[in-house]
Amino acid sequence: MAKTKELSNDTTIIAIEFDGGVVLGSDSRVSAGETVVNRVMNKLSLLHDKIYCALSGSAADAQTIAEMVNYQLDVHSIEVGEDPQVRSAASLVKNISYKYKEELSAHLIVAGWDKRGGGQVSVRDLNGLLSRQPFAVGGSGSAYVYGFVDAEYRKAMSKEDCQQFVVNTLSLAMSRDGSSGGVAYLVTIDEKGAEEKCILGNELPTFYDQ
Repeated sequence: MAKTKELSNDTTIIAIEFDGGVVLGSDSRVSAGETVVNRVMNKLSLLHDKIYCALSGSAADAQTIAEMVNYQLDVHSIEVGEDPQVRSAASLVKNISYKYKEELSAHLIVAGWDKRGGGQVSVRDLNGLLSRQPFAVGGSGSAYVYGFVDAEYRKAMSKEDCQQFVVNTLSLAMSRDGSSGGVAYLVTIDEKGAEEKCILGNELPTFYDQ
């Protein structure tokens, strides 16, 4: 009997801070081996009202971690009577990922807004350490766009500039990485809440060699 191939979020994910919030983005392709099994999966998962995470790695593992953190944050917010901090969400993701590092294969970028820290992007390195970054990219497509993001990123970018930065990065990665594709999902989060957007493949920007 042939071995069932694990569904994988070989993907491109990105998050970036702006003054007053964050923008997250991802492609939508899910594959099992060389077969594309879902062309339009939203890999930006809600953790709380103003906190999201971007998923990569094993689809099942990443979704499981996101659901566990979502539940724990809901309970925590009821207990303390206020919205959770982005740092708390990132710590939960880190703790679960590290505790089950031998069983789970997933990498999540956590980003959102809270009244103490404003817009924040939080990532976990291979040693399990959390750090806040002005922007972060991940997934199989990230290898194709590190040069682009390093060259194009600027401090104090506006919300609109960050949204375009995310769209351009995703478009470039999706055109080069065979495991990334489909549509581009964006979430913009600030003090007012979260705004989700889907950009179809034929509406993504093209570049000179495409």
